[in-house]
Amino acid sequence: MPKIKVENLTKIFGRQPQRALSQVKQGKTKQEILKETGLTLGVNQASFEVHAGEIFVIMGLSGSGKSTLVRLLNRLIEPTEGKILIDGTDIVSMNTEQLQDVRRKKLGMVFQKFALFPHRTVLENAEYGLEIQGMPKAEREAKAKKSLALVGLGGWEASYPDQLSGGMQQRVGLARALANEPDVLLMDEAFSALDPLIRKDMQDELLELQSTMQKTIIFITHDLDEALKIGDRIALMKDGAIVQIGSPEEIMTNPANEYVERFVEDVDRSKVLSAEKVMKRAETITLDRGPRVALQMMRERGVSSLYVVDKRKTLLGVLTADAVNGAKEAGQSLESVLRTEVPTVGPQTLLNEMFDLVAFSDIPVAVTGEQNRLLGVIVKGAVLGGLAGKVNQQVPEPTIEEGQVNPS
Repeated sequence: MPKIKVENLTKIFGRQPQRALSQVKQGKTKQEILKETGLTLGVNQASFEVHAGEIFVIMGLSGSGKSTLVRLLNRLIEPTEGKILIDGTDIVSMNTEQLQDVRRKKLGMVFQKFALFPHRTVLENAEYGLEIQGMPKAEREAKAKKSLALVGLGGWEASYPDQLSGGMQQRVGLARALANEPDVLLMDEAFSALDPLIRKDMQDELLELQSTMQKTIIFITHDLDEALKIGDRIALMKDGAIVQIGSPEEIMTNPANEYVERFVEDVDRSKVLSAEKVMKRAETITLDRGPRVALQMMRERGVSSLYVVDKRKTLLGVLTADAVNGAKEAGQSLESVLRTEVPTVGPQTLLNEMFDLVAFSDIPVAVTGEQNRLLGVIVKGAVLGGLAGKVNQQVPEPTIEEGQVNPS
C-alpha cells in the first residue's frame, strides 16, 4: 500500500466552485474555464501515489499549481473534489479534530519563508509545535534537541534567529518539522530563498538526512536541477495538471510531450544519466579457454579486449589483444596475462562522475553490481551518445586493426 494516494484531486478557486466541475471533467483548459465561469482552476484532477521513504518532487513554473497541491495534501487549502489517502485513510472526509490529529502525528511542513519567532531561541522555535500540543517541557526539549542535532545545529540551542545565517534559519524550520517525528514531510520551496551555494549545501544535507531517516518527503520546487538532484520521482505540472510522472532519467530521456521536452532541453544530462543507461554489453570469456580462442572471439566480435568472468558472471579481470597475442606466442595461458586491475563504476554512477575515468582509461570501464557481477561496459562513444540524448545505443568498442589479432 502506498504511503500517500491522491485520486482526482481538484481545486477551483472562487464562489460556487462546483459550477466549473463539469467543464473540468470535459477536459477544458484553465484559461477556458476562467473565461466561461470567472473561476480559477488551481489543481486539475491530480492523481498519484507516493511510496514510503520516497522523495517525491512536484515541480513546475509559477502558477502551475504545485504549491496549491501541497497545501491540499494537509488541507491547509480545502479541495473541491477528490481523495487524499494517507496510510489508506481519506483525510478529505475527516472532521476538524481528526484532521488535527493527523497533522500532529503524521505530517510536518517546511515553508519557503523560515517563519521563526524572533523572540524565541533556536530551541524554543524547534519545540514550538510540541508545545502547542501540550507536551511536557522536559520531553519536548529533548525531542527538539535531538532534531536540532540531526540538522547540524547542536550547540546553537540558546541562539536567536537573527544570529543565524539564512541556511541555519531554514535548518531550524526543518528541525521544528522533524521534532514532531512525522511520517510525511511536506517541503514547499524550502530552499528557494537561499543563496545558490547554501541551497546546494541544504540539498546535500537533505539527501544525507534521508539516507538515515527514510521519511516520506513531498518536495515542491520550480528548479529542475534541484528536482533532478533530490527526487526519486518527479511530477511535472502545467496549468494545474500533472503532465508527467517519472524518475529523473525517465523525465529526461522520455519526455511525455513537447512541453516537457522544452522544459528539460537545457539540462546537463551528465548530472542525471547513470552508467546503466549508457552501458553496452560486455564481451566476456572464461579462463578455461586458450589464447587462440580468445583472439578468434575478438576478431569475430570486433573488439580489442575481453572481460574475464566466472560462471556467476563475477568480474575477474580483462584481457587485451596485445597481451593475448603475447601469451599465444610464448605458449602461455590466459591467466598468465590476465589484467586484474580494471576500472569499474556502479550502475547508478552518474556520467559526470566518470568522465575522467572513461577519458583516461585504455579499455572500456566495467559496470559492476553486487558481488562484483559484471553488468556491462562504458565506452567513450556511449558517454557522448548519452550526452546527445541517445540512451543505451550499442556503440561499438574501438575495432581491431587488420592484422592486430592473429588467431592462427
